[in-house]
Amino acid sequence: MSRTVTVGVDGSRESLAALDWAAEEALRRELPLRLLRVWIKDSDPRTRLVDPVTAREWGEKALGAAENRLRRRHPELRTEAEWVTGDPVEELCAAAEEADLLVLGSRGLGTLTGFLAGSVSLAVLARTERPVVLVRPHARPAAGEDDPAGEAVPAGEAVPAGDGEVVVGLDVSAPGDEVLAFAFAAADRYGCALRVLHTWAVPAVFGPDMGSALPVLMSEVAQDARRALDEALAPWAEKYPGLSVVSECHQGRPAQDLVDAARDARLVVVGRRNRRSRIGTHIGAVTHAVIHHSPAPVAVVPHD
Repeated sequence: MSRTVTVGVDGSRESLAALDWAAEEALRRELPLRLLRVWIKDSDPRTRLVDPVTAREWGEKALGAAENRLRRRHPELRTEAEWVTGDPVEELCAAAEEADLLVLGSRGLGTLTGFLAGSVSLAVLARTERPVVLVRPHARPAAGEDDPAGEAVPAGEAVPAGDGEVVVGLDVSAPGDEVLAFAFAAADRYGCALRVLHTWAVPAVFGPDMGSALPVLMSEVAQDARRALDEALAPWAEKYPGLSVVSECHQGRPAQDLVDAARDARLVVVGRRNRRSRIGTHIGAVTHAVIHHSPAPVAVVPHD
């Protein structure tokens, strides 16, 4: 299959936001946009008591309305639409493996949604080894504009085009080339600055009762962290010499710092270590907090 940006579509407000964001991203990457409808009968309360033929008609209507929306807004964008019936996690992970990027909707503070339940979205994030972007709607589409399901959307719900900088959270103990590659390329593609955040903490072995020695030890930790951050960024700064890069290295709470930075960000990039465990979802505490509380789109980039 040819390279694409793939977006999940179900007619919800969240998938509408994901659709608009994914369309812009596909144009920047000069790739076609694949619209994917994943459905399993018992997972959708609207279709639980409806025969499969009617349910499919509803799904195809949502896909058709989404394509019409894209044709109106981006007539130059190449699109393809597909309806898939099966296990949502498996189908989405398979779609992610075939795509340059998978885009899903995100409901808001506290819950992931889009066209799937939060547990499914988290499972996709935990299992796929390809980047996934979660997009949240901010306001309402213009008056009279239709949503992908063909229903009128209240006035004022359009998702504004993103601005600001790209923000990436970096763990200098395992920086992950994939994370930095994604962040630098995104900032370069958008023509904006890149803000790199590394938050460190005093190692537990130092303890809270170090007396006068603690400031010296904290200074040493801060210097080591700054040195590691500069070393991690050096090769990427050489690769993107025209890109404005601001790096911040300080003591604090990584998740809170990233959520605070996300308020004015165009995109937040976080990493997720590839873990082969077959039990549970493993996305990391910081990444988990950011995807639940960031108002900006969040790109989750797996790395070894």
